[in-house]
Amino acid sequence: MALMKAKFNLQKRVKLAQGLWVMYWLAVMAGVLVFSMGLFFKIELRKRSEMMDNNESHFVPNLLILVGVVACGVNAFGGKVCHDSLDPAKFAKWKPMLKHYQCGCIFFNVLLFLTALLCFSLRLSLQSTLAEGLKNGMKYYKDTDTPGRCFMKKTLDMMQIEFRCCGNNNYRDWFEIQWISNRYLDFSSAEVKDRVLSNVEGKYLMDGVPFSCCNPSSPRPCIQFQLTNNSAHYDYDHHTEELNIFTRGCRDALLSYYGGMMNSIGAMVLLFTILEVGVLVGLQYLKTALETISNPEDPECESEGWVLEKTVKETMAEYMEKIKALTKGNQVQEGGEAQAVATVS
Repeated sequence: MALMKAKFNLQKRVKLAQGLWVMYWLAVMAGVLVFSMGLFFKIELRKRSEMMDNNESHFVPNLLILVGVVACGVNAFGGKVCHDSLDPAKFAKWKPMLKHYQCGCIFFNVLLFLTALLCFSLRLSLQSTLAEGLKNGMKYYKDTDTPGRCFMKKTLDMMQIEFRCCGNNNYRDWFEIQWISNRYLDFSSAEVKDRVLSNVEGKYLMDGVPFSCCNPSSPRPCIQFQLTNNSAHYDYDHHTEELNIFTRGCRDALLSYYGGMMNSIGAMVLLFTILEVGVLVGLQYLKTALETISNPEDPECESEGWVLEKTVKETMAEYMEKIKALTKGNQVQEGGEAQAVATVS
């Protein structure tokens, strides 16, 4: 017994073909949108690639770009089939390849669904990538004279200003690294010597942060040095001066930005998957409705369409039998080849 059987007359077949044609071209536009979002996300990752530990995070935007391109081609072909479906001569040209096309669409829908899941799960890989990348980037902040690292200061400063953040986890991360280059330190000063000698690794550490951590919303001029020394500043308590500098860590800010972007893209790809499943079901109805026309010379006659020719259980059992037969055939072929080799020997 066919699954979800429906009867079609000429008017219903025409409406189905026209509706599917519109849906296929909507899917083409959705494919262009997926491609654009993948390209945009890749550009956003490239802009801050210096602060990422590896390039694994580019797998998802590359996949989105690929899926978008494939979607445009697959759905443009489907739209052409639907456009020609009501002309028997033109439809006869497409009919032999429709089964292979539908199988390809099923695999494409699975790929779309997996892409959506990857978009939602990208946050986990980005978290570790950003943690290490930001940590290393902060170490290179002072190396403005080193080739390959001379733009790190500008990159970090612009990021902290744009995302209103400071440090990796928080502003205290700047206390643990030397972010001022030695060329700008006066080593004849007793204070500088004391700080360098008091550190095991000979670094100049202090409880200060770069200017880009300063919050412009602060009602007082920014205090960026001796942040934890209340006596160094008038009417100052570092526990209550939350507006003085940004207290949010940049890793959290970037994760929130990229995570929100990927959740939106994942939801869009999920909706796109539903649209693709819908047009695939509609194409199956159109194909079977055209194949079951009892009198091809009478276009007004009724026909039947269905999603599956048999029930789901029967269809699965049939496919399993085909797979088993194919496996046995391969085993017999391998056994025959082995026997032939043994005979020759």
